[in-house]
Amino acid sequence: MSKGEATRETILDAASTLAGTVGLGGMTIGTLAASTRLSKSGLYAHFRSKESLQVQVLEHTRARFVAEVVAPALTVARGEPRVRAMFENWLAWDAQPGGCLFVAASSELDDQPGPVRDRLVRDQRDWLDTLAAVFRTGLAEGHFQADADPEQFAFDLDGVMLSCHMSNRLLGDHTAEGRARRAFEALLATARA
Repeated sequence: MSKGEATRETILDAASTLAGTVGLGGMTIGTLAASTRLSKSGLYAHFRSKESLQVQVLEHTRARFVAEVVAPALTVARGEPRVRAMFENWLAWDAQPGGCLFVAASSELDDQPGPVRDRLVRDQRDWLDTLAAVFRTGLAEGHFQADADPEQFAFDLDGVMLSCHMSNRLLGDHTAEGRARRAFEALLATARA
């Protein structure tokens, strides 16, 4: 990795953390310059616009999400163990400072058309597709009822995750993770063969 690429990665790491606390809209090249102690002109040379910065933060965060949540789960045995790993990895992801940027950005961008929202929509659709695909491995392994609907399971599990995020982050409910675990177990119990 070149020095410029390494600098860009460092900037995007800082930007992802910053966006987790101030939101994508609250993150500007100026606020990022202050938090990284780099010049605005140097940052501008990397990103050219706030919109470009926001899209690249989402892309960078997606790569981290895949590396920390999805890829490790795919090394676990197919079926229910893999579904469990995906859920556990997501809980760990959301427990990081700032929580899940994708959840926070979803509320922020839901009514704001444009390239940043489009990027987020693609990422969210990919996440739901991934959850459904992992559930399908459970169908293939005979862990779940043959007529179980993978897309419905993905929808329901995503709902559990969203509720956990909001209850924990917004409401300060320290029982949120336990409640999410019980809801997840209920989903699995309903789906099991």
